Amino acid sequence: MESNPAPAQEAPRRVAHLDMDAFYASVELLRYPELKGLPVVIGAARSAGPRQRPDGTHEFARLRNYAGRGVVTTSTYEARALGVFSAMGMMKAAQLAPDAIMLPTNFPVYREYSRRFKQAVAAIAPAIEDRGIDEIYIDLSAHAEPSRELAQRLKDAVRQATGLSCSICISPNKLLSKIGSELDKPDGLTLLGMEDVPTRIWPLPARKVNGIGPKAGAHLESLGIVTVGDLARAAPDLLQEHFGLSYARWLIAVAQGIDDRPVRTHTEPKSISRETTFERDLHVRRDRSQLSDILQRLCEQLAADLQRKGYEARTIGIKLRFEDFRTVTRDVTLPDAAIDGVAILVAARICLKRIVLDHRIRLLGVRAGSLAARRDPDAGADRGHGVQLQLC
Repeated sequence: MESNPAPAQEAPRRVAHLDMDAFYASVELLRYPELKGLPVVIGAARSAGPRQRPDGTHEFARLRNYAGRGVVTTSTYEARALGVFSAMGMMKAAQLAPDAIMLPTNFPVYREYSRRFKQAVAAIAPAIEDRGIDEIYIDLSAHAEPSRELAQRLKDAVRQATGLSCSICISPNKLLSKIGSELDKPDGLTLLGMEDVPTRIWPLPARKVNGIGPKAGAHLESLGIVTVGDLARAAPDLLQEHFGLSYARWLIAVAQGIDDRPVRTHTEPKSISRETTFERDLHVRRDRSQLSDILQRLCEQLAADLQRKGYEARTIGIKLRFEDFRTVTRDVTLPDAAIDGVAILVAARICLKRIVLDHRIRLLGVRAGSLAARRDPDAGADRGHGVQLQLC
């Protein structure tokens, strides 16, 4: 009697989260190695960049000299030890670390290093979900190489391509890998299995779970649920009463380390935007010319983004933040898809007419939405320049 062959077992799921260590700051330290070991804060205007002395050394601005309302983009670990973190106001950071070195952001350079590290990873493991300029998920399920050796090979490839360190965690899913990549920073290599959830995940604050934001975290704390372990032990009825059925189910699952989301190697963006925060609030009438120039530049940059990425937009939106921090947005749907600067400027003017401009403006942004693949790749490539936009 012949026996049926046993079905081939599916390889266990292995997902990595790779996160560059203090990415922007680390790139700056490659450019200015004399700053290694010092507290450095990234986020100043370009005018605050270092000045080169006649002997080739650099003179750096100190955070104590900052004046304005910018925010910290990132900081070195030495600055973080002083309490300075990303998204903090630069003025508050200056109070905490007045002697910290202050540097402007340089996004073209950061994007180049981002391209390098992702290219290095893709040469080894191409199933990548891009999560931003400094982090990616990688599906490693099809690789036979042991997790620790594979993780180290990825880290070595990133360092060889960029000169930078990264932290990586390999686990059965995206949830655990995202949490795990933070556990041993910087230059961390972390392996997690479901059996590690009670010992390594449950002691962490509940807010460490990606998806539990400040409001939900504060609500959980008001219920006495502070750690992930508290969440795992919480009564399902209590969670449903306070968060609703869907979110309660999700909380129960993530507290146990359960996450079935796939690694998505390709996603279409829903929108593309450009915005800028001014060093000082701009007056609608007295600063009309400057505002017009800024809006024109943003529209041209947005058009270039669309052309480079191969999209056209059916919706154009405007975003204003006033001096009182009130934010207003307006959108318009176009009869014909836009890609060139002219069409985006015209649409932005229509949106502006629907906003009462009764306060100074501190932020201005333009957004392209309802994106679709461009039908004519060459259309509009050289249009949209030299347009004089008037604020209405």
